[in-house]
Amino acid sequence: MKNDCLCVALALVGWLLLSSCSASRLQVADLLFHVSAEPNAITEVTPGMIDHVAIYLGGDSVIEAVGKGVVITPLDSLFRQDGYYLAGRTSTNKKTTIARSLTFLGRAYDYLYLPDNEEIYCSELVQCSYVDKKGNLLFSTIPMSFHDNTGNITSYWRDFYARHGMDVPEGEPGTNPAELSQRDNVKLLGRLKHEGGKYIIMR
Repeated sequence: MKNDCLCVALALVGWLLLSSCSASRLQVADLLFHVSAEPNAITEVTPGMIDHVAIYLGGDSVIEAVGKGVVITPLDSLFRQDGYYLAGRTSTNKKTTIARSLTFLGRAYDYLYLPDNEEIYCSELVQCSYVDKKGNLLFSTIPMSFHDNTGNITSYWRDFYARHGMDVPEGEPGTNPAELSQRDNVKLLGRLKHEGGKYIIMR
């Protein structure tokens, strides 16, 4: 009896370990959050180490807002960057969301992270694209943060905006990728990997 119980217990542990390491596939409109290998100006003023987000279009493509603007990028190029990507999923009208995101193709990148202009940054692309079945935006804006965990605006952002003759837009409506990853309607699925020619999510 003891041996039987031990076998059952070991089998259960093995199943739990296997389940915890199980893999799943990306789905259209999944969010891909970049986890930076090193701290930077963005991670110093936002939660965690996430500094970018892209939208999975399907196949081998993502759409993202980067320095050269809103572009479609090969998925495999993400693996050439430092750090890694986490996949997230939310309940969205996929067809409408993807269609909305594609309307921003070619827009210039918003280096100043300002609301209500023609330029757009990575998490703003997500915020403006994702809708529910009724066409309502899934993600509201939040007050922008350029301060560290002591509550002080960092010297990087003070100097950055001073060079543009501007005050730091602290508290202006906006988004950031790290905070988006923590929304209640986003489920983080695991780390994106490229194995055997397939893109998988390791839980």
